[in-house]
Amino acid sequence: MEKIIKNAKKIIEKTKKLYGNSPDLNTRIINIRGTNVGILFLESSSQASTISDFIVKGTLYVKANKNLFQNIFESLKNNLFNSQLFTIKDYSQFPYFLSSGFTIIVTDNSNEAIIMETRANLDRGVTESTSEPILRGSKDSFTESHSKNLGLIRKRIKDPSLWFKELKLGRRTQTRISIAYINGIADNKKIKEIEKNLKKINIDGILDSGNLKDYLVENKSVFPQIQSTERPDTVSQALLQGKVVIFTENCPFALILPNVFIDYLHTPEDQNQKSSNITFTRILRTVALIITVFTPAIYIAVTTYDQNTIPDKLLISLAIQREGVPFPTFFEIILLTTIFEILRESDLRSPSSMSAAMSIVGALVLGQAAVDAGIVSPITVIVVAFTSICSLVFTDIDFMNGIRSWRFIFILAASVLGIIGILSFAIIWLVKLASLENLNTSYLSPFAPFSKESQNDAIYKAPENKILTRPNYISKLNPHRQRRIK
Repeated sequence: MEKIIKNAKKIIEKTKKLYGNSPDLNTRIINIRGTNVGILFLESSSQASTISDFIVKGTLYVKANKNLFQNIFESLKNNLFNSQLFTIKDYSQFPYFLSSGFTIIVTDNSNEAIIMETRANLDRGVTESTSEPILRGSKDSFTESHSKNLGLIRKRIKDPSLWFKELKLGRRTQTRISIAYINGIADNKKIKEIEKNLKKINIDGILDSGNLKDYLVENKSVFPQIQSTERPDTVSQALLQGKVVIFTENCPFALILPNVFIDYLHTPEDQNQKSSNITFTRILRTVALIITVFTPAIYIAVTTYDQNTIPDKLLISLAIQREGVPFPTFFEIILLTTIFEILRESDLRSPSSMSAAMSIVGALVLGQAAVDAGIVSPITVIVVAFTSICSLVFTDIDFMNGIRSWRFIFILAASVLGIIGILSFAIIWLVKLASLENLNTSYLSPFAPFSKESQNDAIYKAPENKILTRPNYISKLNPHRQRRIK
């Protein structure tokens, strides 16, 4: 702790030197009955009009009113009006408050400083989610404002048992990190473990919630073990289930954990539609997952090693289509899959006005030109295109990258061992997923270990009035979600 010296001018000079005489550091000294009052704020982070209207005028009011206390510091503290006003005794906290948009007031003969909130509105307003669009449901999403994000959750969950624990991480950024959970539902052991892992972080800066992922779980799989979302309704639903949510200052994405594989087959809309329709949609997503992972590998296996597994007429048709193609099936699949992945990546990174045109040109023109040139066969284009379409069912970028990685693994396995290679690596894949744990929660819950009570909201979606308990693999505290009305 560095004490504040009792000299306003020296404090201002010291702070200017600390900031390298930065032009956005504004200071002013007002003399009140022989006592210097120093005002410091960063023009880039603070609202100048607020400082003029409330602080400077309030200081001049104290100067003009001789009937106030003889102690200038106490007079200022009691006559400056602001919703957030407090005092500090540690000079080392000055950079944090100045950068956060606060104004600091110091006086001679006092080793304390007055801190007042005057931050400028540097955040965008609450807008519709762009990464997780839905047809039915709330349209708001998180922003870069930390307080707004917490408010969007408070608006939905009005229970005082919704608790937040705050940490500051990053030696230079001093980023606010909030751990959100519902007391009495979330598992305290999980909360303590998350807090312990976060406190171990000792780096220069935390600029995004993604910087925290590697510190919270061990990267033993290409599939994500922490869900990232910008939807307040998704976070609220997770909190009500007993999960823990982490908010990062200046980041519109919250982290949800513990997370399991089945969560990526669910969408926020699942709570707003008829249960039978949701069940059918989840089955479609499961089928799409199987198709996008296995279809290219199976095509390579049956055309290269296991031709006896397909009917003769279909085999003849495939042979006719491949006539004149100089490359093996494996090379065709790798070539087209790589092209489609590059197109998908360029579509994500390009401006919205250009991405649609680029996708159409890339998919149609390149695909047709490759077939006409005899580089690839038409059936290969169909297989790769169908696989790519199925992968678009999933919106989480980390989950899509995990699918892509294992798709290439299965392609390599099929090119070497055929169907036997696919089956062997499928077993390895399942074993690897089953071995993953996140905060003592199995990644394949509620299937491995099997939980009969939690099957009513896994693939099958039971009606809302039939789901009486929370998922028991997340937290066993306060398991009742709702009670029957007798």
